[in-house]
Amino acid sequence: MGSEAGHSENVQQSSRFVATWLVGGVVLGLSVLGLRFALPKKKKKRPIRVYMDGCFDMMHYGHCNALRQARALGDQLVVGVVSDAEIIANKGPPVTPLHERMIMVGAVKWVDEVISDAPYAITEDFMRKLFDEYNIDYIIHGDDPCLLPDGTDAYALAKKVGRYKQIKRTEGVSSTDIVGRMLLCVRERSTGDSPSHASLQRQFSHGHSQKSEDGGARSETRVSHFLPTSRRIVQFSNSKGAGPGARIVYIDGAFDLFHAGHVEILRLARGLGDFLLVGIHTDQTVSANRGAHRPIMNLHERSLSVLACRYADEVIIGAPWEVSKDMITTFNISLVVHGTVAEDNDFQKEKGNPYAVPISMDIFKILDSPLDITTSTIIRRIVSNHEAYQKRNEKKAASERRYYEGKSYVSGD
Repeated sequence: MGSEAGHSENVQQSSRFVATWLVGGVVLGLSVLGLRFALPKKKKKRPIRVYMDGCFDMMHYGHCNALRQARALGDQLVVGVVSDAEIIANKGPPVTPLHERMIMVGAVKWVDEVISDAPYAITEDFMRKLFDEYNIDYIIHGDDPCLLPDGTDAYALAKKVGRYKQIKRTEGVSSTDIVGRMLLCVRERSTGDSPSHASLQRQFSHGHSQKSEDGGARSETRVSHFLPTSRRIVQFSNSKGAGPGARIVYIDGAFDLFHAGHVEILRLARGLGDFLLVGIHTDQTVSANRGAHRPIMNLHERSLSVLACRYADEVIIGAPWEVSKDMITTFNISLVVHGTVAEDNDFQKEKGNPYAVPISMDIFKILDSPLDITTSTIIRRIVSNHEAYQKRNEKKAASERRYYEGKSYVSGD
Protein backbone atom coordinates (compact mmCIF):
# COMPACT_ATOMS: atom_id res chain seq x y z
CA MET A 1 0.00 0.00 0.00
CA GLY A 2 2.68 2.38 0.99
CA SER A 3 4.58 1.41 -2.09
CA GLU A 4 1.65 2.31 -4.29
CA ALA A 5 1.25 5.70 -2.57
CA GLY A 6 4.91 6.48 -3.09
CA HIS A 7 4.71 5.56 -6.74
CA SER A 8 1.67 7.79 -7.20
CA GLU A 9 3.45 10.71 -5.54
CA ASN A 10 6.45 10.27 -7.84
CA VAL A 11 4.18 10.26 -10.90
CA GLN A 12 2.52 13.48 -9.72
CA GLN A 13 5.88 15.14 -9.13
CA SER A 14 7.06 14.13 -12.60
CA SER A 15 3.89 15.46 -14.15
CA ARG A 16 4.27 18.77 -12.30
CA PHE A 17 7.90 19.01 -13.46
CA VAL A 18 6.98 18.36 -17.10
CA ALA A 19 4.12 20.87 -16.92
CA THR A 20 6.41 23.49 -15.37
CA TRP A 21 8.99 22.84 -18.07
CA LEU A 22 6.44 23.18 -20.85
CA VAL A 23 4.93 26.37 -19.44
CA GLY A 24 8.38 27.86 -18.92
CA GLY A 25 9.37 26.99 -22.46
CA VAL A 26 6.25 28.60 -23.89
CA VAL A 27 6.76 31.75 -21.80
CA LEU A 28 10.42 31.95 -22.84
CA GLY A 29 9.51 31.42 -26.50
CA LEU A 30 6.86 34.15 -26.40
CA SER A 31 9.31 36.50 -24.68
CA VAL A 32 11.95 35.98 -27.36
CA LEU A 33 9.34 36.38 -30.09
CA GLY A 34 8.07 39.59 -28.52
CA LEU A 35 11.58 40.92 -28.18
CA ARG A 36 12.22 40.15 -31.84
CA PHE A 37 9.22 42.18 -32.94
CA ALA A 38 9.97 44.94 -30.44
CA LEU A 39 13.45 45.52 -31.81
CA PRO A 40 13.61 47.92 -34.80
CA LYS A 41 14.13 46.14 -38.13
CA LYS A 42 17.47 46.71 -39.78
CA LYS A 43 16.80 48.59 -42.98
CA LYS A 44 18.11 47.11 -46.19
CA LYS A 45 20.91 49.25 -47.51
CA ARG A 46 19.80 51.24 -50.56
CA PRO A 47 22.06 50.85 -53.60
CA ILE A 48 24.20 53.85 -54.51
CA ARG A 49 22.96 55.14 -57.88
CA VAL A 50 25.24 57.27 -60.03
CA TYR A 51 24.43 59.21 -63.18
CA MET A 52 26.57 59.97 -66.20
CA ASP A 53 25.47 61.65 -69.40
CA GLY A 54 26.97 62.37 -72.76
CA CYS A 55 26.43 62.55 -76.49
CA PHE A 56 28.11 59.17 -77.02
CA ASP A 57 28.44 60.04 -80.69
CA MET A 58 30.60 57.56 -82.61
CA MET A 59 30.95 55.60 -79.39
CA HIS A 60 34.40 54.11 -78.79
CA TYR A 61 36.28 52.25 -76.08
CA GLY A 62 37.10 55.55 -74.33
CA HIS A 63 33.38 56.13 -73.74
CA CYS A 64 33.06 52.55 -72.50
CA ASN A 65 35.97 52.98 -70.11
CA ALA A 66 34.34 56.14 -68.73
CA LEU A 67 31.14 54.20 -68.07
CA ARG A 68 33.14 51.41 -66.43
CA GLN A 69 34.81 53.91 -64.09
CA ALA A 70 31.49 55.60 -63.32
CA ARG A 71 29.86 52.26 -62.46
CA ALA A 72 32.70 51.53 -60.03
CA LEU A 73 31.69 54.62 -58.00
CA GLY A 74 28.28 53.16 -57.19
CA ASP A 75 26.07 50.10 -57.31
CA GLN A 76 23.88 51.11 -60.27
CA LEU A 77 24.72 53.30 -63.26
CA VAL A 78 22.07 55.40 -64.97
CA VAL A 79 23.18 56.98 -68.27
CA GLY A 80 21.59 59.97 -69.97
CA VAL A 81 21.92 60.17 -73.75
CA VAL A 82 21.73 63.73 -75.06
CA SER A 83 19.11 64.41 -77.74
CA ASP A 84 19.97 65.19 -81.35
CA ALA A 85 18.49 68.69 -80.99
CA GLU A 86 20.65 69.47 -77.96
CA ILE A 87 23.80 68.25 -79.71
CA ILE A 88 23.03 70.35 -82.78
CA ALA A 89 22.43 73.44 -80.61
CA ASN A 90 25.61 73.00 -78.57
CA LYS A 91 28.12 71.26 -80.86
CA GLY A 92 26.80 70.65 -84.36
CA PRO A 93 25.13 67.66 -86.06
CA PRO A 94 25.81 64.23 -84.55
CA VAL A 95 27.26 61.48 -86.74
CA THR A 96 24.96 58.85 -85.26
CA PRO A 97 21.27 59.62 -84.53
CA LEU A 98 19.71 59.19 -81.10
CA HIS A 99 18.19 55.73 -81.67
CA GLU A 100 21.61 54.34 -82.68
CA ARG A 101 23.31 55.98 -79.73
CA MET A 102 20.67 54.52 -77.39
CA ILE A 103 21.42 51.04 -78.75
CA MET A 104 25.14 51.55 -78.22
CA VAL A 105 24.87 52.84 -74.64
CA GLY A 106 22.27 50.25 -73.63
CA ALA A 107 24.57 47.46 -74.82
CA VAL A 108 27.49 48.48 -72.57
CA LYS A 109 27.69 45.87 -69.82
CA TRP A 110 28.28 48.39 -67.02
CA VAL A 111 25.07 50.33 -67.75
CA ASP A 112 21.96 49.52 -65.68
CA GLU A 113 19.49 52.08 -67.01
CA VAL A 114 19.35 54.58 -69.90
CA ILE A 115 17.51 57.92 -70.07
CA SER A 116 16.70 59.19 -73.55
CA ASP A 117 16.78 62.87 -74.62
CA ALA A 118 18.90 64.05 -71.69
CA PRO A 119 19.75 67.78 -71.69
CA TYR A 120 23.27 68.85 -72.66
CA ALA A 121 23.64 70.91 -69.48
CA ILE A 122 22.61 69.85 -65.95
CA THR A 123 19.87 72.40 -65.24
CA GLU A 124 18.40 72.87 -61.77
CA ASP A 125 15.09 71.27 -62.80
CA PHE A 126 16.75 68.25 -64.38
CA MET A 127 19.11 67.84 -61.42
CA ARG A 128 16.14 67.82 -59.05
CA LYS A 129 14.47 65.22 -61.28
CA LEU A 130 17.59 63.04 -61.10
CA PHE A 131 17.65 63.25 -57.30
CA ASP A 132 13.91 62.84 -56.66
CA GLU A 133 12.65 60.56 -59.45
CA TYR A 134 15.73 58.53 -60.32
CA ASN A 135 17.22 58.45 -56.78
CA ILE A 136 20.61 59.55 -58.09
CA ASP A 137 23.28 60.04 -55.43
CA TYR A 138 26.10 61.44 -57.55
CA ILE A 139 26.57 62.93 -61.01
CA ILE A 140 29.74 61.76 -62.76
CA HIS A 141 31.87 63.27 -65.50
CA GLY A 142 35.42 63.00 -66.80
CA ASP A 143 38.23 65.38 -65.98
CA ASP A 144 38.00 66.98 -69.43
CA PRO A 145 35.89 70.17 -69.71
CA CYS A 146 32.29 69.98 -70.88
CA LEU A 147 31.41 73.49 -71.99
CA LEU A 148 28.28 75.30 -73.06
CA PRO A 149 28.38 77.66 -76.08
CA ASP A 150 29.02 80.60 -73.70
CA GLY A 151 32.07 78.82 -72.26
CA THR A 152 30.55 77.97 -68.87
CA ASP A 153 30.81 74.57 -67.16
CA ALA A 154 27.83 72.28 -67.91
CA TYR A 155 28.23 70.62 -64.48
CA ALA A 156 28.54 73.76 -62.36
CA LEU A 157 25.27 73.17 -60.46
CA ALA A 158 26.11 69.57 -59.58
CA LYS A 159 29.49 70.71 -58.25
CA LYS A 160 27.85 73.49 -56.24
CA VAL A 161 25.55 71.12 -54.32
CA GLY A 162 28.36 68.64 -53.63
CA ARG A 163 26.87 65.78 -55.62
CA TYR A 164 29.56 65.64 -58.33
CA LYS A 165 32.32 63.06 -58.77
CA GLN A 166 35.05 63.00 -61.38
CA ILE A 167 36.73 60.19 -63.26
CA LYS A 168 39.89 60.11 -65.33
CA ARG A 169 39.57 60.60 -69.06
CA THR A 170 40.86 57.76 -71.25
CA GLU A 171 43.88 59.06 -73.11
CA GLY A 172 44.74 58.14 -76.68
CA VAL A 173 41.31 58.36 -78.29
CA SER A 174 38.54 60.85 -78.99
CA SER A 175 35.72 61.20 -81.49
CA THR A 176 37.60 64.09 -83.07
CA ASP A 177 40.66 61.90 -83.53
CA ILE A 178 38.61 59.09 -85.08
CA VAL A 179 36.98 61.50 -87.54
CA GLY A 180 40.47 62.61 -88.53
CA ARG A 181 41.54 59.04 -89.21
CA MET A 182 38.46 58.51 -91.39
CA LEU A 183 38.95 61.67 -93.40
CA LEU A 184 42.60 60.94 -94.00
CA CYS A 185 41.87 57.41 -95.16
CA VAL A 186 39.31 58.82 -97.60
CA ARG A 187 41.85 61.38 -98.79
CA GLU A 188 44.34 58.61 -99.52
CA ARG A 189 41.83 56.99 -101.87
CA SER A 190 40.71 60.16 -103.63
CA THR A 191 42.34 62.77 -105.80
CA GLY A 192 41.43 66.42 -105.99
CA ASP A 193 39.92 67.15 -102.60
CA SER A 194 38.03 70.39 -102.22
CA PRO A 195 39.77 73.13 -100.18
CA SER A 196 37.15 72.88 -97.41
CA HIS A 197 37.53 69.10 -97.26
CA ALA A 198 41.31 69.36 -97.01
CA SER A 199 40.96 72.02 -94.30
CA LEU A 200 38.73 69.72 -92.26
CA GLN A 201 41.22 66.89 -92.58
CA ARG A 202 44.00 69.10 -91.24
CA GLN A 203 41.86 70.22 -88.29
CA PHE A 204 40.76 66.75 -87.27
CA SER A 205 44.04 65.00 -87.95
CA HIS A 206 47.15 64.82 -85.82
CA GLY A 207 49.00 63.17 -88.69
CA HIS A 208 51.92 64.60 -90.58
CA SER A 209 53.37 64.59 -94.04
CA GLN A 210 56.34 62.50 -94.96
CA LYS A 211 58.60 62.47 -97.99
CA SER A 212 57.63 59.79 -100.45
CA GLU A 213 60.19 57.83 -102.44
CA ASP A 214 59.90 60.19 -105.40
CA GLY A 215 60.73 63.16 -103.19
CA GLY A 216 57.21 64.58 -102.91
CA ALA A 217 55.17 64.99 -99.78
CA ARG A 218 52.41 62.52 -99.10
CA SER A 219 49.71 62.35 -96.47
CA GLU A 220 49.98 59.64 -93.86
CA THR A 221 47.02 58.32 -91.93
CA ARG A 222 47.39 59.02 -88.26
CA VAL A 223 48.61 55.95 -86.38
CA SER A 224 46.84 55.24 -83.10
CA HIS A 225 48.98 55.73 -80.01
CA PHE A 226 46.80 53.44 -77.91
CA LEU A 227 49.00 51.11 -75.89
CA PRO A 228 47.06 48.10 -74.62
CA THR A 229 47.94 46.66 -71.24
CA SER A 230 46.95 43.33 -69.70
CA ARG A 231 45.23 45.25 -66.90
CA ARG A 232 42.95 47.16 -69.27
CA ILE A 233 42.03 43.98 -71.14
CA VAL A 234 41.22 42.28 -67.82
CA GLN A 235 39.10 45.28 -66.77
CA PHE A 236 36.98 44.88 -69.90
CA SER A 237 36.85 41.07 -69.89
CA ASN A 238 34.22 38.80 -68.35
CA SER A 239 35.39 36.64 -65.48
CA LYS A 240 33.51 33.48 -66.45
CA GLY A 241 34.18 31.19 -69.36
CA ALA A 242 31.80 28.82 -71.09
CA GLY A 243 30.43 26.20 -68.72
CA PRO A 244 30.45 22.46 -69.40
CA GLY A 245 28.02 21.52 -72.14
CA ALA A 246 27.50 25.18 -73.16
CA ARG A 247 26.35 25.87 -76.72
CA ILE A 248 29.10 28.17 -78.05
CA VAL A 249 28.25 30.47 -80.95
CA TYR A 250 31.05 32.03 -83.00
CA ILE A 251 30.94 35.19 -85.10
CA ASP A 252 33.92 37.02 -86.59
CA GLY A 253 34.69 40.27 -88.34
CA ALA A 254 36.66 43.50 -88.27
CA PHE A 255 34.18 45.31 -86.00
CA ASP A 256 35.78 48.57 -87.08
CA LEU A 257 34.20 51.79 -85.76
CA PHE A 258 31.99 49.62 -83.55
CA HIS A 259 28.43 50.75 -84.23
CA ALA A 260 24.75 49.91 -83.63
CA GLY A 261 24.73 47.43 -86.52
CA HIS A 262 27.48 45.44 -84.81
CA VAL A 263 25.62 45.51 -81.49
CA GLU A 264 22.40 44.21 -82.99
CA ILE A 265 23.99 41.32 -84.87
CA LEU A 266 25.87 40.32 -81.68
CA ARG A 267 22.58 40.42 -79.79
CA LEU A 268 20.98 38.03 -82.30
CA ALA A 269 24.01 35.74 -82.28
CA ARG A 270 24.07 35.58 -78.47
CA GLY A 271 20.43 34.53 -78.47
CA LEU A 272 21.29 31.36 -80.40
CA GLY A 273 23.40 29.83 -77.65
CA ASP A 274 24.77 30.02 -74.13
CA PHE A 275 28.10 31.70 -74.89
CA LEU A 276 29.16 34.08 -77.67
CA LEU A 277 32.75 33.95 -78.88
CA VAL A 278 33.71 36.85 -81.14
CA GLY A 279 36.70 36.70 -83.47
CA ILE A 280 38.43 40.03 -84.18
CA HIS A 281 40.51 40.00 -87.36
CA THR A 282 44.04 41.42 -87.33
CA ASP A 283 44.83 44.78 -88.91
CA GLN A 284 46.74 42.98 -91.66
CA THR A 285 43.78 40.70 -92.43
CA VAL A 286 41.38 43.64 -92.57
CA SER A 287 43.72 45.61 -94.87
CA ALA A 288 44.18 42.62 -97.17
CA ASN A 289 40.44 42.15 -97.58
CA ARG A 290 39.08 45.70 -97.37
CA GLY A 291 41.88 47.90 -98.65
CA ALA A 292 45.01 49.54 -97.29
CA HIS A 293 42.99 52.40 -95.77
CA ARG A 294 41.33 50.04 -93.31
CA PRO A 295 40.92 49.47 -90.43
CA ILE A 296 40.32 52.90 -88.89
CA MET A 297 40.74 51.50 -85.36
CA ASN A 298 43.55 49.10 -84.56
CA LEU A 299 43.13 45.52 -83.33
CA HIS A 300 43.23 46.24 -79.61
CA GLU A 301 40.93 49.25 -79.88
CA ARG A 302 38.40 47.13 -81.76
CA SER A 303 38.76 44.28 -79.26
CA LEU A 304 38.01 46.53 -76.28
CA SER A 305 34.90 47.91 -77.97
CA VAL A 306 33.56 44.40 -78.50
CA LEU A 307 34.53 43.28 -74.98
CA ALA A 308 32.52 46.17 -73.52
CA CYS A 309 29.37 44.87 -75.22
CA ARG A 310 27.14 42.84 -72.91
CA TYR A 311 26.38 40.29 -75.65
CA ALA A 312 30.01 39.25 -76.17
CA ASP A 313 31.28 36.70 -73.66
CA GLU A 314 34.84 36.40 -74.99
CA VAL A 315 36.92 37.55 -77.95
CA ILE A 316 39.74 36.05 -79.96
CA ILE A 317 42.19 38.91 -80.44
CA GLY A 318 43.59 38.36 -83.92
CA ALA A 319 41.25 35.67 -85.21
CA PRO A 320 42.18 33.92 -88.48
CA TRP A 321 40.27 34.77 -91.67
CA GLU A 322 39.28 31.15 -92.25
CA VAL A 323 37.36 29.16 -89.63
CA SER A 324 39.23 25.86 -89.52
CA LYS A 325 38.27 22.44 -88.16
CA ASP A 326 41.03 22.73 -85.56
CA MET A 327 39.64 26.07 -84.39
CA ILE A 328 36.11 24.66 -84.11
CA THR A 329 37.42 21.73 -82.05
CA THR A 330 39.71 23.84 -79.85
CA PHE A 331 36.97 26.29 -78.84
CA ASN A 332 34.19 23.69 -78.87
CA ILE A 333 32.14 25.82 -81.30
CA SER A 334 28.58 24.61 -81.89
CA LEU A 335 27.48 27.21 -84.44
CA VAL A 336 29.18 29.75 -86.73
CA VAL A 337 27.09 32.75 -87.82
CA HIS A 338 27.41 35.68 -90.21
CA GLY A 339 25.14 38.68 -90.82
CA THR A 340 23.44 39.63 -94.09
CA VAL A 341 24.77 43.20 -93.82
CA ALA A 342 28.57 43.28 -93.97
CA GLU A 343 31.41 44.91 -95.90
CA ASP A 344 32.28 41.64 -97.66
CA ASN A 345 29.26 39.45 -98.31
CA ASP A 346 30.51 37.73 -101.45
CA PHE A 347 32.43 35.12 -99.47
CA GLN A 348 30.23 32.26 -100.73
CA LYS A 349 31.08 33.13 -104.32
CA GLU A 350 34.81 33.28 -103.68
CA LYS A 351 37.19 30.39 -104.16
CA GLY A 352 38.63 30.73 -100.66
CA ASN A 353 35.37 30.77 -98.69
CA PRO A 354 36.40 31.43 -95.05
CA TYR A 355 33.35 29.51 -93.82
CA ALA A 356 33.79 26.43 -96.04
CA VAL A 357 34.54 24.13 -93.09
CA PRO A 358 31.57 25.07 -90.85
CA ILE A 359 29.31 24.94 -93.95
CA SER A 360 30.54 21.40 -94.68
CA MET A 361 29.86 20.46 -91.04
CA ASP A 362 26.34 21.93 -91.25
CA ILE A 363 27.00 24.32 -88.35
CA PHE A 364 26.85 27.60 -90.31
CA LYS A 365 23.95 30.02 -90.27
CA ILE A 366 23.24 33.37 -91.99
CA LEU A 367 21.48 35.89 -89.73
CA ASP A 368 19.26 38.70 -91.03
CA SER A 369 20.98 41.87 -89.81
CA PRO A 370 18.49 44.13 -87.96
CA LEU A 371 20.21 47.35 -89.12
CA ASP A 372 21.59 48.28 -92.52
CA ILE A 373 24.74 49.91 -91.16
CA THR A 374 28.39 49.19 -91.94
CA THR A 375 31.67 50.93 -91.20
CA SER A 376 31.46 52.49 -94.68
CA THR A 377 28.06 53.93 -93.69
CA ILE A 378 29.66 55.87 -90.84
CA ILE A 379 32.48 57.11 -93.07
CA ARG A 380 30.00 58.29 -95.73
CA ARG A 381 28.08 60.26 -93.09
CA ILE A 382 31.23 62.15 -92.15
CA VAL A 383 32.37 62.85 -95.70
CA SER A 384 28.94 63.92 -96.99
CA ASN A 385 28.52 66.45 -94.20
CA HIS A 386 32.12 67.55 -93.75
CA GLU A 387 31.39 71.29 -93.72
CA ALA A 388 29.06 70.91 -90.72
CA TYR A 389 31.70 68.91 -88.85
CA GLN A 390 34.29 71.56 -89.64
CA LYS A 391 32.12 74.19 -87.95
CA ARG A 392 31.48 71.81 -85.06
CA ASN A 393 35.19 71.31 -84.51
CA GLU A 394 35.91 75.05 -84.69
CA LYS A 395 33.14 75.75 -82.15
CA LYS A 396 34.52 73.13 -79.76
CA ALA A 397 38.07 74.52 -80.01
CA ALA A 398 36.87 78.08 -79.36
CA SER A 399 34.83 77.04 -76.28
CA GLU A 400 37.73 75.10 -74.78
CA ARG A 401 40.06 78.03 -75.39
CA ARG A 402 37.74 80.39 -73.51
CA TYR A 403 37.40 77.86 -70.68
CA TYR A 404 41.13 77.47 -70.14
CA GLU A 405 41.80 81.19 -70.49
CA GLY A 406 39.45 81.80 -67.57
CA LYS A 407 41.24 79.32 -65.28
CA SER A 408 44.72 78.91 -63.87
CA TYR A 409 46.05 75.42 -63.39
CA VAL A 410 48.68 73.93 -61.16
CA SER A 411 50.26 70.76 -62.49
CA GLY A 412 49.95 67.65 -60.37
CA ASP A 413 49.41 63.89 -60.45
